[in-house]
Amino acid sequence: MAVDPIHERSAWHVSGFPVVLIHALITLAGVLLLLFYPPLGILLLVPAAVGLLGYVVVQPNESRVLIFLGKYTGTIRRSGFFWANPLALKKRVSLRVRNFNSGKLKVNDAKGNPIEIGAVVVWRVVDSAKALFDVDDYEEFVAIQSETAIRALASSYPYDSHDDQVPSLRGIPEEVAEAMKRQAQERLQVAGVEIMEARISHLAYAQEIAQAMLRRQQAEAIIAAREKIVQGAVGMVEMAIAHFEDQQLVKLDEERKAAMVNNLMVALVAERDTQPVINTGTLYS
Repeated sequence: MAVDPIHERSAWHVSGFPVVLIHALITLAGVLLLLFYPPLGILLLVPAAVGLLGYVVVQPNESRVLIFLGKYTGTIRRSGFFWANPLALKKRVSLRVRNFNSGKLKVNDAKGNPIEIGAVVVWRVVDSAKALFDVDDYEEFVAIQSETAIRALASSYPYDSHDDQVPSLRGIPEEVAEAMKRQAQERLQVAGVEIMEARISHLAYAQEIAQAMLRRQQAEAIIAAREKIVQGAVGMVEMAIAHFEDQQLVKLDEERKAAMVNNLMVALVAERDTQPVINTGTLYS
């Protein structure tokens, strides 16, 4: 048999101030009757004593969940002084914004490299009934599911990438934060929790590979830089030769064109300053 899902609803309650006045009058009448007609006095004082259990004070950004005979009867969300069912349990649930700090988690990124990652998740309860009845301990549930979302996210992206087309944890922090928030929200929806923000607070390679990965990063950066330098140099050489030929400034045979390409590539790609050599021979064929 399917169980109907529990959703938060308002509980019956009234302002506590007029009830206090009525309660005081009943108690006074019970005391007076107790002196002159004890049975009737007891009949008034017993329900008056039970009625004391109905008073509840709700502070801002908190709620009281009412449970009567094992059944959820509603939630009081308004702040103030109220009187509700005196026989109902009244459990407090905070609706304030809270932080969960995962600390440093050791996981493998998309390339299998061990990394350390930590995140801060900002959350709050939006459905007190779900928070109390759909999970055993909603605070522990938030902690476990948030860490699960962080681990799943870390394994979906590489730590770093020199290719702009390949997203990475370091390369797209805003997109990663949004993906983390979305994954955490999907896992915590059942507990009546809203994820307001999720961001990486710590990201680094694991200590055992940190030095090796640093050298690897440096090598990859050098290779990527060299690739861009060569591509730019080739484009500049092509442009220079085309300019000479279009303007007919000089006539170059294949041998001299090759020499010119070689000299330009050396001048553009060399790490050190090149020394000019003056050729006094004619360039004309």
